[in-house]
Amino acid sequence: MLTQLRRDHANMARMLHVLQLKQKTLSTGERPNFQLVREVVDYILDYMEGFTLPLERICTERLQEKAPESGEVTEQLAKDYRGLRERLKRLSGDIDMILMDAIVPMDRFSDDLRAYLESHRAYLRDERELLFPLIQQHFDEQELLHFAELLPEGATAQLERLQEAYPELYAELREAPAPMA
Repeated sequence: MLTQLRRDHANMARMLHVLQLKQKTLSTGERPNFQLVREVVDYILDYMEGFTLPLERICTERLQEKAPESGEVTEQLAKDYRGLRERLKRLSGDIDMILMDAIVPMDRFSDDLRAYLESHRAYLRDERELLFPLIQQHFDEQELLHFAELLPEGATAQLERLQEAYPELYAELREAPAPMA
């Protein structure tokens, strides 16, 4: 399961890289493909709802039972995660407005997108540096396998569906460099 989480982190880092490229386009005053931005944001929101939230719930509950001292870390990560979702939902609303040709200040949208990207990368780093070691320390392989059975399909299956549903986005993801470990 930890291997799957690391793979999911790598896939999310690629998604964030695609968004970063679009944000850089915006910051130069050019208009990126907002439909592609919509696809990435929708994918991330769906992934958060369908995979990350259930995983967080399962891990947090079991981790706090086994290691009550982990409460501070898991509570902070949960708070940070809620903040990420709210930022992403606001961006999603702005993208809707942009796609309907409403007036949305592009400099503000670009700044909001950059702030979201920085926050999401920090969250992934904190998970990798704070949560993953706790999981590795307090759960054996059998428990991790049990957790995996309780979760919805992982991101790998979602990426396969993404390839079919959004070929342009999938092509950009394949071109995105592999994230640093």
